[in-house]
Amino acid sequence: MDESPIETDAEAHAAAYWRANLKLLGLLLAIWFAASFGAGIILRDWLDQWSLGGYPLGFWFAQQGSIYIFLALIVIYSVAMRRIERRFDLND
Repeated sequence: MDESPIETDAEAHAAAYWRANLKLLGLLLAIWFAASFGAGIILRDWLDQWSLGGYPLGFWFAQQGSIYIFLALIVIYSVAMRRIERRFDLND
């Protein structure tokens, strides 16, 4: 059973879309992990030598910074997904 060239192109197009989506998700999750776990826990003692707003930087990342970064990543994801959908002609 051979697939028609149209089905093959559509499957390749869908696979390319999902690769772009997963690549973006992987990048954003890695940034969030580095900010929340890396800066807030692993590097906390080292970052505490500086302060931000009167609080040690490691403490700030653990309490507020990771939340701000998470919110920024949501905005970045939304904008990037809109671009990806336009590139693959999937925008509504």
